[in-house]
Amino acid sequence: MAIKQLSETLINQIAAGEVIERPASAAKELIENALDAGATRIEIATAGGGKALLRVTDNGIGMSPADLELAIRRHCTSKLDDSLADIRTLGFRGEALPSIGSVARLSITTRTAEAREGAAITVAGGRSEPARPSAAVVGTVVEVRDLFFATPARLKFMKSEKAEAAAISEVVRRMAIAFPRVRFVLSGSDRTTLEFPATGDDRLARMAQVLGRDFRDNAIEIDAGREGARLTGFAGVPTFNRGNSLQQYAFVNGRPVQDKLIMSAIRAAYAETIPQGRYPIAVLSIALDPALVDVNVHPAKSDVRFRDPGLIRGLIIGAVREALTREGDRAATTGAHGLMRAFRPEFHRADQQRPQEPWSAAASPYRPLRFAEAARGFAEAPQAAFSDFAQPSARSAAAAVEAMRATDGQADSFPLGAARAQLHENYIVAQTGDGLVIVDQHAAHERLVFETMRTALHARPVPAQALLIPEIVDLPEEDCDRLMAHAQEFTRLGLAIERFGPAAIAVRETPAMLGEMDAAGLVRQLADELAEWDTASGLAGRLEYLAATMACHGSVRSGRRLRTEEMNALLRQMEATPGSGQCNHGRPTYIELKLADIERLFGRS
Repeated sequence: MAIKQLSETLINQIAAGEVIERPASAAKELIENALDAGATRIEIATAGGGKALLRVTDNGIGMSPADLELAIRRHCTSKLDDSLADIRTLGFRGEALPSIGSVARLSITTRTAEAREGAAITVAGGRSEPARPSAAVVGTVVEVRDLFFATPARLKFMKSEKAEAAAISEVVRRMAIAFPRVRFVLSGSDRTTLEFPATGDDRLARMAQVLGRDFRDNAIEIDAGREGARLTGFAGVPTFNRGNSLQQYAFVNGRPVQDKLIMSAIRAAYAETIPQGRYPIAVLSIALDPALVDVNVHPAKSDVRFRDPGLIRGLIIGAVREALTREGDRAATTGAHGLMRAFRPEFHRADQQRPQEPWSAAASPYRPLRFAEAARGFAEAPQAAFSDFAQPSARSAAAAVEAMRATDGQADSFPLGAARAQLHENYIVAQTGDGLVIVDQHAAHERLVFETMRTALHARPVPAQALLIPEIVDLPEEDCDRLMAHAQEFTRLGLAIERFGPAAIAVRETPAMLGEMDAAGLVRQLADELAEWDTASGLAGRLEYLAATMACHGSVRSGRRLRTEEMNALLRQMEATPGSGQCNHGRPTYIELKLADIERLFGRS
């Protein structure tokens, strides 16, 4: 069969298959064009999940009639000169508009601030008409109708209208987080209006709009730099997590990306702090020299490649872990809200109606007595008043009152307050300056023991046991190369390996604390991990898992009664230990209630 040149329309339709995968892809490209045009207000309207209608209106700089005619031709762009090494805009390939026009009915109306009238152009199935004068305001309106009408086979692979509409909503959310100074409005016949007012430089306020107001209360600020790369953003405390990774947002030089390296680094940073099957919430932005990152990997521009991926991964893991160490031991506020809803189902509804104000003893209509004063009142009350109750031992009552007096001034001195009681031999109730804390003593002590063991584990080389006969593991040569590049790290963790010919690894020592084990299986797992993520944390993970199991069995058990001194000692250790806000399995170790919440529970505010 003879070789022939494909028609321009067919070339554009083939290219559209890479750039425009679904309505959400078209929405992303059009919103990026609007942002590159300097828009501060972007309105998106849809119908039929974006398949019937997708309209993007912006107040950007607009285009002249000559530029408009070029904009619908392939590889015509104002955002790129002669090099891909310095890309500072969201779009640069010049493929979005011609790709959309080749598979849909496309119309564009635009006007610049200097022009007395606007211009309009239409493209249907790759066939265009010359630009014509049109009434228009400053900015651009791009309307896409009947997406994929020219390629009906593509329509068979589209999801339901609801699913496609949800995908467009997710695109708008990502763009809204990346550009807090821009107002976004998403509306249409198949959805309720979704609006994100501009928040200026307050990025956290925009994140709260998108992720919910709970994120503001449970977010830790990230700001770190290394070798010319800077990481900023916010990460949620470990106990504030979700059942999927949809609320993990990453941006590189302002560009929303979905990059495996970044997602794996976030997962590694939260290791041992979140239960299996749960995911942290994080919004991270990386800024670096455009020459150090390739955004031209795929036409959709959602994947990037870093020149030094190890630098970026290390920066993310180090910065997030440092932030969690600094502040991550605090409990998520959602725990208190869940507890209040459990007590009173209408609490959440009432909480939405009343403004949140800090509790003040002076302003409270029902000022609580100090616990020690209440105890003294009990001791001094007439015995006849308690004739129907079991009489407490005078000695035990006096000891309890004395212990309470001894810690009475500590409530305001420590974040977790002073211990007041132990309930059901497992829960410590502590009084803070403006509320109370309920601690799960077993979960808390389990975390403390684990952190002690983990510190010891990383402070010195792990003891190893030599194999009587070295185990030979056959592997592809490239896997052997990756493993040997990390041999020194493995030796420190108790795994000694050597090269055994070009395509095999000899295992001579294994970590003693793991006992009898499948050395060959471990080496293959590490090789697969290195090939996928360029990191080998599997061995360290196994050792830490064993340490977590030992900590679980060696910690204070539920059902053990603790003296006041022991309870306070546990609280002080928690305050001094990073990550103590959750146990080894990621569950919260304590819940904090503010007095303002308690007063609402009793209807006193």
